[in-house]
Amino acid sequence: MTPYEACKKAIKLGLRIPELEPVISKDAYYSYRYALNVIKGKWELAEPAISQDAGYSYGYARDIIKGRWELGESAISKNAYSSYWYALYVIKGRFILAEPAISQDAGYSYSYARDIIKGRWELGEPIISKDTCYSYYYAKDVIKGRLPDFMHNQMILEKNEYTEEYIKFIK
Repeated sequence: MTPYEACKKAIKLGLRIPELEPVISKDAYYSYRYALNVIKGKWELAEPAISQDAGYSYGYARDIIKGRWELGESAISKNAYSSYWYALYVIKGRFILAEPAISQDAGYSYSYARDIIKGRWELGEPIISKDTCYSYYYAKDVIKGRLPDFMHNQMILEKNEYTEEYIKFIK
C-alpha cells in the first residue's frame, strides 16, 4: 500500500489506523494531511519526513503545532516563500536563518522589509533594485522616500511606469 492509499483510507474512515502509520509517515505530504485531518494534532512519527519539506514544515508549524517548530526550520529557511509566511504568521518576527534565502527574491525581500523588519532591509536591497516595481514600492511603502543611491541610480536608468511613478513620488 502506498502512502496515498493509506492516508486516503484513514481520512475516509476518519480513524487512526496504527498499522498504516509507518507507511504514511514516510511521505511529507500525506503525513501532514494525516496529522491535520485524522490525528488532528502533533504526530511525532512523521516529523522527520515532514521536516524535510519547506512547505509542509511551514504548514505543520502553522496548522498543527500552532507555533514555532525548530525541527522544520532548516527546510523552511531554504525557501523564500515558506520563510516569509513562517516569519509573518508563525514567528511573528524576524527569521534570521532564512534571511539569505529571502534576500534572493525581490518580492519576498520587499514584503519582508515592509511586514517583518518594518523598515529598510539592506540584505534584500540588491535583489529589489533589479525590479522596478518592487523598487518603487520599497521607496513608497518601506523607506517612504528616495531610494539609497545605488538603487536610485538603477531605478532612473529604466524607463517604465514604475520609474515614472518613483520620480513623481520623490519630487
